[in-house]
Amino acid sequence: MKRNFKILVLAVLMAATSCSFTTKNFDDPDKDKLLIDLITYVLKQGHYDAKTIDDEFSVKVYNHFIDGLDPSKRFFYKKDIEEFSKYKKQVDDQINNKDLDFFDLVYNRLTERMEEAKTVYPEILSKPFDFSKKEEINTNTDEEKYVSSKKELKERWRKQLKFSVLINFYDKKQGEKSKKEEDDSYTMKSDEELEKEAKEATRNSLDEYFDLTNDLERKDYFSIYINSIVEEFDPHTYYFAPRDKDRFDIAMSGKIEGIGARLQKKQDNVTIVNVISGGPAWRSDQIDEGDVILKVKQEDEDEPVNIVGMRLDDAVDLIKGPKGSKVTLTLRKKLLGNIEKVTLTRDIVEIEETYAKASMINKEGNKYGIINLPKFYFDMEDYDSRNAATDMRKDIEALKKQGMEGLVIDLRNNGGGSLKTVVDIAGLFIKKGPVVQVKSNNEKKEVLKDTDSEVVWDGPLVILVNELSASASEILAAAMQDYHRAVIIGSEQTYGKGTVQNVIDLNRWLRNSDYGDMGALKITTQKFYRINGGSTQLEGVKSDVVVPDRYSFVDVGEKDQENPLPWDKIDPADYKVWKGDFDYKKAIVNSRKRMNNSEQIKLIQKNAKWIKDQTEDDLYSLNYDDYAADATKNKEVLKQYDTLKNYKTNLTFTSLPYEKELFKSDSTLQQKRERWHKDLTRDVYVEEAVNVLNDITNERATVNSKIKN
Repeated sequence: MKRNFKILVLAVLMAATSCSFTTKNFDDPDKDKLLIDLITYVLKQGHYDAKTIDDEFSVKVYNHFIDGLDPSKRFFYKKDIEEFSKYKKQVDDQINNKDLDFFDLVYNRLTERMEEAKTVYPEILSKPFDFSKKEEINTNTDEEKYVSSKKELKERWRKQLKFSVLINFYDKKQGEKSKKEEDDSYTMKSDEELEKEAKEATRNSLDEYFDLTNDLERKDYFSIYINSIVEEFDPHTYYFAPRDKDRFDIAMSGKIEGIGARLQKKQDNVTIVNVISGGPAWRSDQIDEGDVILKVKQEDEDEPVNIVGMRLDDAVDLIKGPKGSKVTLTLRKKLLGNIEKVTLTRDIVEIEETYAKASMINKEGNKYGIINLPKFYFDMEDYDSRNAATDMRKDIEALKKQGMEGLVIDLRNNGGGSLKTVVDIAGLFIKKGPVVQVKSNNEKKEVLKDTDSEVVWDGPLVILVNELSASASEILAAAMQDYHRAVIIGSEQTYGKGTVQNVIDLNRWLRNSDYGDMGALKITTQKFYRINGGSTQLEGVKSDVVVPDRYSFVDVGEKDQENPLPWDKIDPADYKVWKGDFDYKKAIVNSRKRMNNSEQIKLIQKNAKWIKDQTEDDLYSLNYDDYAADATKNKEVLKQYDTLKNYKTNLTFTSLPYEKELFKSDSTLQQKRERWHKDLTRDVYVEEAVNVLNDITNERATVNSKIKN
């Protein structure tokens, strides 16, 4: 669970500096062996806390790799594990000797077992389930043993499939009851029909799963093996295969060159699942979600390439391309099923969800601004192009023109990004001074400073954080807290990531290589520290005002990951706290009182504890009546939390003038902003941030009035 969760969070801090290494020749004719040699070299030379690759390390890599390949224990047999286990303390030798015997054995066996599984689940789903039978399933597979026989394997699959069908079956029955309640003339479907539909849903899900695994090649599994090795160094060191590096760059910059469509492979078809607003596909007005791409033709080719049945990554390579080039797609339209050809000119497409968004808030005649920052984005190839700092500056200036009296920066769920960008953003709120300290192992610290004396916003500032605010988010929150420049509102502590990563291009050591792109290694090279000398590693940033959320008691932070680096501290930097014409202390005291007395907050905390209890429950009944009884009980419990969903503040939100101009040609963007504003009106955390700003501005007005009199 911990490893899987980490994948969902882009908890990264990218530094623009480069690592220096001694010279070494890499000339192994086997690409996989060469990759192991390259990566182990870079790790030993450049990692902040390089590990000794020994038997203890070997056991950890072994467990990581096997558990990651078959977490549900529904592929490998006990005898397979016994055969693999002879390598348990030999993986270090395999790595040091560039030996691939262990990987090859596991990969070939997994391929064999997955082919076997493809015949198991259709057979089980072809037979009826007995939902009257009293039996249970334990969803915590860590407690399960590997099966010893084909009979035991089928039994494990039977229980897992029965549980999936049971969930679908129950949901469909509830849906039928709701339809009957809404329309008494409605004829409800029989249990036989609903069970058939429930099975079909489960079968389709597994078909899609195996379609995806069919797309995976040996090199994809080898990347998993490599990451089983590098992630033992720390949770944020990671190998990027070439396509993974491309995806990472897109995630960081929010830009992609291509047609502006998200694709998914369904069975053998490459289907358009989303048309990105503003991109070539969107501008053409000829491409819709659900259209299937059958063929792709480049402008310098006579014949198109049929992509039906092609690996999705290979199909994407044909469809995307440099700005200004043309591509012709042969489509089967979703609506009528007719075949059409559409020629598009590729362009740089911006993924709007990556970027900052801003809104004016009106509270009883007072005007405040809010900026939501999803990540500290930047273009790794061209920092001077669009980045989070330049966008923040633009939005602050626009909010000031609308009469903003206080600003909320929402860093909730922001997993980080560029180190330079966060320093630039901090500089928008302070005069010259240090923002963060960084230190490599056994080297002197470096103090990264804002050197521009301009202050773009000198008014009241509140920063919202939660358990998923990580890395660069923690740097900004910590710096503003140390300067006494902002009030931090949110979870008890942030994620707790206090490390810096560099992305190292592995091709830099190779000359005239015939291997193609070797990918890149994201490697932890430094720790960062607050300007007060403390570290956010493991401990995160403690909020000035703690506001619980639904996941307050779920283990999601750095301290809950495997192999995190330890906490430590260094000497503070030389800095002076902010001297503004307002004081946060009284506002913080008032806010804490409101939170302690808020029935809404008490209910959120109660809900969070209930969610924690639910996540720890691993046993589920496979008997329909028992399952339905538990579901009904949970539904009754959830009713007491309905007010959380129905909560609404008295705040109103308005888009900035420049966005309103964009709405005239982009209704999709307008719909997204309206949806965001609707969510904000129900956001108790934003409400409290505005209350704090209101307290500060009212207090300042009172003080200024007394001075005048």
